[in-house]
Formats: sequence, structure tokens, C-alpha cells
Amino acid sequence: MIRSSILLCAGTGCCSSGCDKVHDAIEENLKKAGLESEVKLVKTGCFGLCALGPIMIVYPEGTFYASVKPEDIPEIITEHLLKGRIVTRLVYDETLQGGEVSSLDETGFYKKQKRIALRNCGVINPEDINEYIAYDGYVALGKVLTEMKPDDVIKVIKDSGLRGRGGAGFPTGLKWGFAAAQPPGQKYVCCNADEGDPGAFMDRSILEGDPHVVLEAMAIAGYAIGANEGYIYIRAEYPIAVHRLEIAIKEARKNGLLGKNIFGTDFCFDIDIRLGAGAFVCGEETALLTSIEGHRGEPRPRPPFPAVKGLFGCPTVLNNVETYANIPRIILLGADWLSSMGTEKSKGTKVFALAGMIHNSGLVEVPMGTTMREIVEEIGGGIPGGKRFKAAQIGGPSGGCIPSSLIDVKIDYDSLMEVGAMMGSGGLIVMDEDSCMVDIAKYFLEFTVDESCGKCTPCRIGTKRLYELLEKVTKGQGTLADLDKMERLSYYIKENSLCALGQSAPNPVLSTLRYFRDEYDAHVVEKRCPSHACKDLMSIVITPDKCIGCTLCKKVCPVDAIAGDVKKPHVIDQSLCIKCGVCIEKCKFGAIVKQ
Repeated sequence: MIRSSILLCAGTGCCSSGCDKVHDAIEENLKKAGLESEVKLVKTGCFGLCALGPIMIVYPEGTFYASVKPEDIPEIITEHLLKGRIVTRLVYDETLQGGEVSSLDETGFYKKQKRIALRNCGVINPEDINEYIAYDGYVALGKVLTEMKPDDVIKVIKDSGLRGRGGAGFPTGLKWGFAAAQPPGQKYVCCNADEGDPGAFMDRSILEGDPHVVLEAMAIAGYAIGANEGYIYIRAEYPIAVHRLEIAIKEARKNGLLGKNIFGTDFCFDIDIRLGAGAFVCGEETALLTSIEGHRGEPRPRPPFPAVKGLFGCPTVLNNVETYANIPRIILLGADWLSSMGTEKSKGTKVFALAGMIHNSGLVEVPMGTTMREIVEEIGGGIPGGKRFKAAQIGGPSGGCIPSSLIDVKIDYDSLMEVGAMMGSGGLIVMDEDSCMVDIAKYFLEFTVDESCGKCTPCRIGTKRLYELLEKVTKGQGTLADLDKMERLSYYIKENSLCALGQSAPNPVLSTLRYFRDEYDAHVVEKRCPSHACKDLMSIVITPDKCIGCTLCKKVCPVDAIAGDVKKPHVIDQSLCIKCGVCIEKCKFGAIVKQ
């Protein structure tokens, strides 16, 4: 008889922190304690608090253990599972109140979240279809096949107000309606799991923690538009997600939930996986479809749009993972349920990958209309080291930077567009006062330059020239005329590029020019970087009155740029210094600073 359950996060974040070793230690110690038949150990998907991995929750108490190491397991097994005494030193501190363990829902990280797309992540075993079914899995598919007509399904999705979560925010029901309206014949349903934004891991985490929700949603979409075949396009760099998808598809086929005559009806639908090679441009819908067809992933002119002429020239519905993850709940709970959340034009919730200079990095899902301040200060726990929030880059390389002056902006499609940013797929990178916004713009633009497919001249050449201008500025060689040229070139690239990659590539440049013009002016007029981040405009020096001559900085310098005698102030030879910053990290007296 099972009396306790241990849910261990086995998403990519916790795997990289060593959850496999923790899992082995749990199995070994359960066996030693004779508890292997009484305690169920389950590897789940992401709990969200990636900064604290590996994470495990022990039920029925609901005790949330964070940053668990293999050597901690014997104590947890002995104290908690055998003696009933919670190991408080390992408990997530926000759940401890006066020595008692409180609910996770009351913590700052979870209190304002609303998990819909992530509702099963960290709750079920993603490799067991029975656990998904136990949480109403495939009930929505059964409902549409036995109680609803295709037009009824599309109407529910339209009325819910669900917009695509891949970035553009196009109404999902409207897209499905376009495909359904095409003449009968071969049609396709595709899933965009080619998540390529730096710092983004929303779709990956859903697939790792709840792969069946995407399969069910794609089957529902297939029924709605009259398709019998689907493809999930996922990058090969997501091995855990790919593995769990393969298991899920195999289990769904075995249980008659994919394949022929699903639920005893005439509806037939199956899904295959296609692996991408990591090209960022394949996140663009036409480039993705071209890649599935076996060609180089390059965008195609639109119209015709994929709903009319898509994969192999047939009508195709293409949505991303998060969009599909909302579908089964909408079918089960109704259009009004989703439309009751969010704002007037942005319904439901949005998942964000919260990263950068923030206490609680991880995966969060909040109702549309939640402010940036709530995400950064309450859910994210604020900036480490007591430093000041400076900006947030939202929407990945295609997005824009939101400055601290706009921290109360609502996170929805229209509000973000008004301030020069965009939702994107959900990457949210927080920056503190030490970040140079010019350097940040250069970083994201360098990414898009590398990822451009090269098909159209404005993107292939324009982004390269724009990057070169930014490089001049960060080296202290730029002029005010260069800033004007950057702005003109940015608008030209946006207006003339073939696909969304080029059209949105200048966004980081334009948003930082708009909100941080003073930093650009400092780089070109004063030839200095206010944040001391641009190496060509920065020096590392030793403050004589603080240096006690301990020689530690001299010992760690990789290029022997530091000289000085024991117990006497040292100096740095600027002609040799490579500005690596190792000496600053090692100095215990704060004697070495950037200037």
C-alpha cells in the first residue's frame, strides 16, 4: 500500500543540476529502509522554480524540498518518511512559517500564478498515459468526437478569445476556421516546438512535463479542420522532450487515441515527429513547413498563408506548443472560462521563462494583464544584491527592452506593442543597473545576424551593417551621425524583410535607442560606458589606499598584467590587461574596480 509519494522534477533544468543522481539515491535509500513498496517515486516535469533545482515534493504533507543533493537523501528518508519529522533545513524557505510548512500557493513565486498550460507539469509522470488520463486527459477529445461538430469546436475556440502564443498573437479559432473552409482533401495539423529564443524554455518544459496535452489538442484541431495527419517540429537539442514525446505517441497509439477510428468513430488521426537542426528562422511558420518537407528552412512569401496553402501545398494549421496546451481545457470548461481571464483583447494566461538578474529564475504562468512589476518584484523576488531593476528584454531577440520607468506596464499583446516591445514566445530576461543597454542590443542583434537564413537582402545585409554600427559604438568609435543611421536602417530592415525574423530583428536596437538614448550618447560623445560593461571603453584599476599587497590578484591574473611587492599597493599594466575581471572577483578588500 502506498502511503507517501515523492515527486521529483526531471525537467532539463533539474537534470542539469543532478536530479538523476538524486533519483538513484532515493531508490537506494528507500530500499535500505524497506520502504520501496510504501513510497512511490515519480519523475515529473518542471515545477517552475528552476533556480532551486533539484526539487522534490513529498506527499501527503506537500513538503517542498529545494536544492536537494544525493547526500541529503538518507536524512530525508530517515527523518521524514520513517520518523515523520520534516527536514526543515532543506525546505524551500518561503514555505516555512514559525517552523510549520505552509502551502506552496501562498509563496510569492506561486501566489499570483494561474497554471493552465502548465497545470500538469510537476504533477504527473509524463511517461505514463494513465496519469494524464487520471487528470481528465483525452476527455476533451472524446467530447468533440462524440458530442460536437467541427464547426462547434471552431466556434468555441473563437469565442474563447485564445490568441496564438508563438508571438504574433493571431486568433487561433480564426486560423482554424480558414483551414476548415478550404475544400475537402488532404490537410495537416502542425506543432511549432522549435523554440529558439535565448533564455526561453516554455514549450520545452510543457513537452517534458505534459506531452499528451499537445497530442490531444492536435487531434482536436485535426477533427475541426478535417485533417488526418499531424507533425510536431521540434529541435534535436531537446532530447528529453523528444524522448517523452516518442513515448507519449506510442502510448496514445496503443490505447487507440491516435490512429484509426479514434473513440470508435470514423475519425482517423496520427502524429509524427520531425527534428530540426536548431535554425532560429524555422520558428517562422513558412520556414518550418519548408523544413518538414525536407528542404532548407527558408521562409516563403505570404499570401498564400499556410491555412490555405501550407505543408506540401495543402491547407495547414500551425500553432505552437503553449497554444495547444490551452485547447483541451477550453473544450471541457467552455469559451467563457478562458475569456473570463486576462484583458479585453488578450484572454487567458501566458507562460514566461524568467531569467537574468532575478532571484527566482524559472517558469511562470500568469493571467494576461499582470504587470511587469508583479512579475519582477513579487513572483521573481526582485533583483539580487539589492541592485536596481534597469530593464527587461521581453520577446527574445525579436522583442524590445522595457525600462524601469515602464515597470507597471501590463503584459498583454496590445500594451507591449504600445511601448515598442512584443510578447514573442515568452522569453523574459531581467537586467540590473550593471547592464549596458547598448551592449544588450548588440548581443541580441548578433544572434539574429547569425540566424538569418540569408534569403532576403534587407535581413542578410541590413542586420550585418546594423551590427557593425553597434560595434563601432561599443568600441567608442561611433558618432552621433551613426546613431541616426542606425535608426533609419532599422526601419528599412523592418519594412522590407521577407519574414518576421528580419522584420523584428531591429526591435532591441529601436527600443534601447528610444529609452536609453543617454547611454548611446555617452558611448559616442564621452567615449565611456556608464555601466562599465563595454571592454574597449573600460579599465580595471587598483585603488592604492585599499590595496594591502596580499598578491592574490597578481597570482590569478592570466596574463601577468599585475605587478607589486608583498604588503605594498599593486598596479595593473593597462597595455597587458585583457579585462577578464578575475582579479575583481578574487580581491577580498574591494580594492580593484572598473572605471
